Amino acid sequence: MGRQQLLIVEDDETIAYGIQVFMQKRNFMVTCAESVHKAKTILQTQPFDLILLDWNLPDGNGYELCAYMKKNSSTPVIFLTVRDDAKDVVRGLDMGADDYIIKPFQLSILFSRINAVLRRGRVVPTTNNPSCEGILLDKNKTQVFCDDKEVMLTASEYRLLLILLENKNKTLTRRILLESLWDMDGAFVNDNTLTVTMKRLREKLGNPSCIKTIRGIGYRAEDADE
Repeated sequence: MGRQQLLIVEDDETIAYGIQVFMQKRNFMVTCAESVHKAKTILQTQPFDLILLDWNLPDGNGYELCAYMKKNSSTPVIFLTVRDDAKDVVRGLDMGADDYIIKPFQLSILFSRINAVLRRGRVVPTTNNPSCEGILLDKNKTQVFCDDKEVMLTASEYRLLLILLENKNKTLTRRILLESLWDMDGAFVNDNTLTVTMKRLREKLGNPSCIKTIRGIGYRAEDADE
């Protein structure tokens, strides 16, 4: 397996250089861009396995660039930002970001989060399409349908629905969901992120009765009683 390609979009040279050196020592090929324009130019000529994206850039913002990237590819994106307001986190996840890391952060934690996102991207091809009531998930095309109408989900919402449907009729604790969705040990993710993601998922699916809240424990997908 070749070295994984990482793009860092960060205008703070000290931060960018520190991440670059750290990741290169861990066998990553690293490219840096200090602006939206430079990042777009690079993305037109080179594919990447993952992108680290600063929020505030000199010629734009990370949201605009994330939207541009998600429209043109499925490359995972992790936001790096000093902004920790819940509204900003939700907006970033809704934009399609795969994770959200608040500055300052430890490089070892960043490395763990990068690996967690890359692991989630290694999908084993299958023809199995899990479903529940009128909800159907096509794993090959990464599409979701509700009553035969396609529903557009963020990466986090899709993964949450996938694990629920693949474990239908099983109660999944919040801990298990956090471990499966964001990190191997769930130590670095705010529990509120799961609540917000579940709320958004339910709203997009029309608040289906088949996704149950098991109070004080977690969630379960099950076919509704006739």
